[in-house]
Amino acid sequence: MSGNAFRGVSAESDSRFKDKEKKLLKATKFDESFSKKVDMKRVKMEAMMPWIEAEVTRYLGFEDEVVIGYIESQLQVTPVDPRKMQLSMQGFLEKHTTGFMRDLWSLLLSA
Repeated sequence: MSGNAFRGVSAESDSRFKDKEKKLLKATKFDESFSKKVDMKRVKMEAMMPWIEAEVTRYLGFEDEVVIGYIESQLQVTPVDPRKMQLSMQGFLEKHTTGFMRDLWSLLLSA
């Protein structure tokens, strides 16, 4: 065989490689408040960061700058999707993710 002969199917067309995030979004139950959008232009992140730092420290038992920075970066993506954010935070906060995201989203809505 010569050249760039590719045999088989691409990952996009193979059903074994479907988007796992879509499956998780359908399978996971999210807080009702996640249906409301937050205008991040009205949120003062300087005021939110101390709360986020304290909550992460409380849940993890130590201050983790990587997790705190990750949360801050997730809140800078426009528009913020709390469902996707909760899924991405699951690996860090584990069983505390649902409560953290519910509290965070309610604070963001009230800002």
